[in-house]
Amino acid sequence: MLEPTVVSNLTGGGWRELTFEPFKPGITIHWLLTGEPAVAVLKYVPGASAPLHLHQDVETILMLDGAQSDDQGTYTAGDYVINPKGSQHRVWSDNGCVALLQWTKPVRFLDG
Repeated sequence: MLEPTVVSNLTGGGWRELTFEPFKPGITIHWLLTGEPAVAVLKYVPGASAPLHLHQDVETILMLDGAQSDDQGTYTAGDYVINPKGSQHRVWSDNGCVALLQWTKPVRFLDG
């Protein structure tokens, strides 16, 4: 029998107990599920950004801490964002943030 992965109190700061590894400059990642679909917690240091990218399928984001901005707005802890297939944007965090992401296919970076 396969056992579930459990991260206790994720929305209440449980993410602080996770081990992160480098992902992009200024962004670290903790993989909860690899492959397709994938689930991960991303942590942005203040001023970090991800270049323009295309969503090859649906991506969902649950903001856990801080604020993340993209070309459509700024999202704070508790916000849930659904980026539809075919959408594209840049992402940045002025003051740092932590977000739970799930995607069914990897994004395709268009810049950088």
